[in-house]
Amino acid sequence: MSMHILRHAAPLVVWPLAILTVCVTILPLWNTNEWWVRAMGFPRVQILVASLFLMIGALFLNRPARWVILLAMVGVCSYQVWRVYPYTPLASPEMAFAEPAPDAVRVITANVQMGNTRYQDVIETINRYDPDILLLLETDATWLAELKPMLSRYPTIVRQPQSNYYGLVFATRLPVDEARVIQLTNDRTPSLFARLRSPDGQPFHFLGLHPRPPIPGEDTNDRDRQIYAAAKFAESDDMPVVAMGDFNDVAWSETSQTFRRVGGYLDPRIGRGFYASFDASRWFLRFPLDQFYATPDIAVVSIERLDHVGSDHFPMAATFRVDPGLAARLNIQPRPLTEEDRDLIDDLDLESAETLVRER
Repeated sequence: MSMHILRHAAPLVVWPLAILTVCVTILPLWNTNEWWVRAMGFPRVQILVASLFLMIGALFLNRPARWVILLAMVGVCSYQVWRVYPYTPLASPEMAFAEPAPDAVRVITANVQMGNTRYQDVIETINRYDPDILLLLETDATWLAELKPMLSRYPTIVRQPQSNYYGLVFATRLPVDEARVIQLTNDRTPSLFARLRSPDGQPFHFLGLHPRPPIPGEDTNDRDRQIYAAAKFAESDDMPVVAMGDFNDVAWSETSQTFRRVGGYLDPRIGRGFYASFDASRWFLRFPLDQFYATPDIAVVSIERLDHVGSDHFPMAATFRVDPGLAARLNIQPRPLTEEDRDLIDDLDLESAETLVRER
């Protein structure tokens, strides 16, 4: 009796879900900045899991529907696996970890969530990790007041409190040649630009980003413009660069992959795991939105996702060394830019990026 019910109910459930799964797999291939299309590129792991369950559901269908659904789900699975595979331990890392050393730089970036009141949890996490560079996002005036005693131990602090969920605080104990807030777009989402020196005097650039996510009313034009600005800056600069922050974009998106390719950035998560940082409260809806990228002349010692601090994001931490010689032995070299890549750089509408490059 139960098998009879399953066979009658399966088409009513499997067919609509299978069509939906195929659509959310195909639509992100569309070259558009529409928020609802770009958002479909986030849940690739979730779509992969859903397609596996739909394969099981297809077994309760009659032929030929069974084979149509099975073949469609095999195609969905294969494509989604191909997109996320580099961020699994099955892939080869492109950055081998370096040994800790006195010249290592520790950094934390955390979207603290403006309405989050677990201030002490954030402070304790920072105290425990004791970063040389600290980038906190979504900080308003209340957060700044709560953080003031902890921040006082940093000689350089850049504050940009905002009540629109896009404030930031940057603090460092490293020698600073320059540190300032920059506006890469006109949507009140500030970024951080700094020219720093490691403990042994090696110069490098640090970029902190927090563009807007693809949500109703927010297409990805400005988000992508900020991310591409960081790519264009690294491509045009001969100094080591580290880029971190809440990119509001998944590591496997077309935007992120273009950013890596054009900027020549490497990603220490490749070959190690997703390091999914959002949503901290719902394990089934987690995506790698908080990013760490470095140019090939940076040697990474470690990268980790830290404990929950009440925010909808987990803090992310990394340790690296600005040692081009060591990095050359540990890191793969990015592929040379193709003519198509160079045309893309030239065609990008990035007036702010041009300004950043000109004023650095």
